[in-house]
Amino acid sequence: MNCALVTGASRGLGRAIAVQLAKDHGLHILVNYASNQAAAEETLAEIQGNGGSGELLHFNVQNRAEVDEALNGWREKNEDKFIGVLVNNAGITRDGLFMWMPEKDWDDVLNISVKGLYNVTQNAIQQMLRKRSGRIINVASVSGMKGVAGQTNYSAAKGAIIAATKSLAQEVAKRKITVNAVAPGFITSDMTKDLNEDELKQMIPMNRFGKADEVAHLVSFLASDKAAYITGEVININGGIYS
Repeated sequence: MNCALVTGASRGLGRAIAVQLAKDHGLHILVNYASNQAAAEETLAEIQGNGGSGELLHFNVQNRAEVDEALNGWREKNEDKFIGVLVNNAGITRDGLFMWMPEKDWDDVLNISVKGLYNVTQNAIQQMLRKRSGRIINVASVSGMKGVAGQTNYSAAKGAIIAATKSLAQEVAKRKITVNAVAPGFITSDMTKDLNEDELKQMIPMNRFGKADEVAHLVSFLASDKAAYITGEVININGGIYS
């Protein structure tokens, strides 16, 4: 059975992506979460409510030992299943001006986004390489494309994800594994709930924030057979914010 692993799938974009992948492709969804089990169970309930299947998988993406223990243990119990789609979505923001930024805020943001991508992808890609099949979709951000004041750590993390996407895509293309990134702009979610939407939407040509399911549809397309010749790309989904 083909499965999709979505990191940070308990809320927001991760939840929308997990639900959409189950709906569109009939994939068995591995709902990864770090701490909020109740929210992860809501994601799973939504998947199952739409007739899909899935299960929870708890680990902190930034901890290599936890990632390997969880994924290797899951694989041993599920020899008939294959993680053919990986969505590296886990990420946090710790905004603040660089000159006053605590070292922990820098490290936590980089470790969850960038070290997390390394840990989870390096584990999952081994089976993809053997099977000569796979879709890896990394969730970047407009912050990683243009930089955002007050988000030097987050912009650095997302910029690293973009560069890693382009490099890894070249390494694994011959094995029929595609590696792409999506770069959302302002999307209505837990991560943006404290922002002044009325003020910020004036800088967006479409004059609104995006919706999580709009990003999820894009990820779902990149996970499909229709996207087989697209790799190493970063697709912006931001309402024309710097077009």
